[in-house]
Amino acid sequence: MASSSSPPPPQRTYDDALSRLAHLQSNRTIVNLFGNDDSQHKPGPKKDLNSLAIPEMLSWLARAGYTPSSLAATGLKCVHVAGTKGKGSVSALVSSIISQYPSTSGPTVGTYTSPHVLSVRERIQLDCVPISREKFAKYFFEVWDRLSQAAREAKDPVSCDDEYEGPGTKPFYFRFLTILAFHVFVREGVKSAVIECGIGGEYDSTNFLAPESVTASVVTQLGIDHVAMLGDTVEKIAWNKSGIFRRGVKAFTRRLDGETQRGVMEVLRDRTAEKGAEKLVEVEDKEVEKWKGVGLEGARLEGPFQKYNMALAVAAAREHLIKTGHKFEGTFGEEGWKLDDIPVEFVKGLKEASLKGRYESFEDSKGTRWFVDGAHTEDSLAGVGQWFAGKVKGDENEVNVLVFNQQDRDPEVLLRALLTAAQKQSGRATPVFSYAVFTRNEEKAPVEGEPERDLAVQLKGQKIVHEASAGIETSVYNAVELAMEQVQKIAEQARKEGKTCNFLVTGSFHLLGGVLKTVEYVEY
Repeated sequence: MASSSSPPPPQRTYDDALSRLAHLQSNRTIVNLFGNDDSQHKPGPKKDLNSLAIPEMLSWLARAGYTPSSLAATGLKCVHVAGTKGKGSVSALVSSIISQYPSTSGPTVGTYTSPHVLSVRERIQLDCVPISREKFAKYFFEVWDRLSQAAREAKDPVSCDDEYEGPGTKPFYFRFLTILAFHVFVREGVKSAVIECGIGGEYDSTNFLAPESVTASVVTQLGIDHVAMLGDTVEKIAWNKSGIFRRGVKAFTRRLDGETQRGVMEVLRDRTAEKGAEKLVEVEDKEVEKWKGVGLEGARLEGPFQKYNMALAVAAAREHLIKTGHKFEGTFGEEGWKLDDIPVEFVKGLKEASLKGRYESFEDSKGTRWFVDGAHTEDSLAGVGQWFAGKVKGDENEVNVLVFNQQDRDPEVLLRALLTAAQKQSGRATPVFSYAVFTRNEEKAPVEGEPERDLAVQLKGQKIVHEASAGIETSVYNAVELAMEQVQKIAEQARKEGKTCNFLVTGSFHLLGGVLKTVEYVEY
């Protein structure tokens, strides 16, 4: 029997895992390092944070017991996806297609994606389903303990022995989850995986894979985002995203024509040669537009751009399956295949693919309709506006409400893109929205003594909407729970008047998570 002075056994529940994960340095903290003006005035040489990224990731990976070559030796083969817009959708589509070709042992496909909306388990999926709480906790602590032991063996400087078990001897949040995902895939016997980059490509935490571990590299649509880390032009961002190209591996992208995109395509083609990729497969819009898409009606992933994402996913999934030994019959197995040649398994995969918080719609128990998407770039929000306006009737029997926040970016360009696209799609002279509700992302209202929350971004959003149409009623809140009280009042009034209420929630994945927790939205 243990003595009364023995330390209690460490906790190993799912909630304990979440608690420890919450103490790791956040992604936002890391991103902010690139925009910290104070660092530019410190004496001594400036650190090139990008150049340190992959060496540091390899070091953490080694502490967890892995190297790129050891992962390759497990037989794991990955489709690697980067891009500004559509990379989450393409990842989900590729995974869903691969899942239609069952493995003889273990899960057929693993998926690592980000961010999550309701649960961190959304980021690590087995056969297109988030990993269970039990498995998450089990594998989380296996990685946590390996890193603690490695720090102890390396005699990392700590103030006391207990600190070896704490967050100080662990990588930041995204790196830890990346290592955890690969650990899950290895332990579960996964042989096919789809890996979505976090930010960038060349220096992304996922970009340590050996060429023999990659079957296809995909760069989805590009745009201006995270300029401090990736560059302030689309060409620089294209250079960064195409850093996932691998020697001897085909790369896939959507061919973009026109003067403004010429430089992007030149960068991608140059990087194909520089990286020694087998070739750059450029999916042409004219081929996508000719695609009949037979059987894809009612696909779960909606939106005006999804057909292009689907075409890219088909090409990448086909390459992966061929590289992993599958032989296709008929014209789809030949070099000159067309999109209309895809087999029924591909159709089923495309139709069943889903991604939480992307072009997602549902009806709650009171008959209110919800449309949610975490779009946070100009192009993405234009697409969301077009999607929403195309889904609602736009007559006097409907009340349409925008719930919006984007805490880190200027809301003016984003909101104007959303409103303009929605208005154009509707073809109406009157505004698409009756109400607009702006809120910060914090879920709970401030407690007594808490500093006042800055509402400058929300007030600017309110002003932009008023300028677009004085007829739209607006309100601003400092917490999601307060905004949702107003939302429910609007929905209740609409029901009393016999009208259908449609809510569009967009601008931030953080906002989506807070809203969905209040809408009788059951977590898996």
